[in-house]
Amino acid sequence: MQQRKKIPKGAKKKFFEVSVPLTATKIPLYTYSPELLDGKIIKLDLTKNLRGKNLELKAKVTEKNGSLSSNLVSLELNRQYIKKAMRKGIDYVEDSFQAQSKDSGLQVKFLLLTRKRVSRSIRNSLREQTKKLILARAKTRSSEDIFTETITGKIQKELSQKLKKIYPLALCEIKFLKIIPAIKDSKEKEKQ
Repeated sequence: MQQRKKIPKGAKKKFFEVSVPLTATKIPLYTYSPELLDGKIIKLDLTKNLRGKNLELKAKVTEKNGSLSSNLVSLELNRQYIKKAMRKGIDYVEDSFQAQSKDSGLQVKFLLLTRKRVSRSIRNSLREQTKKLILARAKTRSSEDIFTETITGKIQKELSQKLKKIYPLALCEIKFLKIIPAIKDSKEKEKQ
């Protein structure tokens, strides 16, 4: 159990600004002292910035010597956005896996919507090809770069172009991206 931090007697609440990576704005948070914000999770809705694409960014606040900053935790596509994109007479392909970036591990979930109903073999080849492309991309970039490319839609656009050769897609999105501890390779596990 976490120990609750004590509020100083007679203290008054103030606004403290927190800088969030990947955004140009500083977020004001209302509390008694910066130490009370240490370890808290901030949810940031990026819908207005991305012209209707409902993304939610989560960041964890860290306090050092009275100054507040934050580290990325996760990026999630809103369920209503996915529900709105679904239609009758289409198929969807989704998968969840872990990838290793240059500096940390990543939990990735993607969603692909086809234009018509397709066979199981086409869905499997779309799933395998997407996983292979995302794993290859993650190895060469830091986690912050992958978050940036996901927010701007660069990864999704490249995936859509490459998967078009298998079957044209109506929607290609990364619906969940989370930073996790670094993944150890199976070779390293065997050595231990």
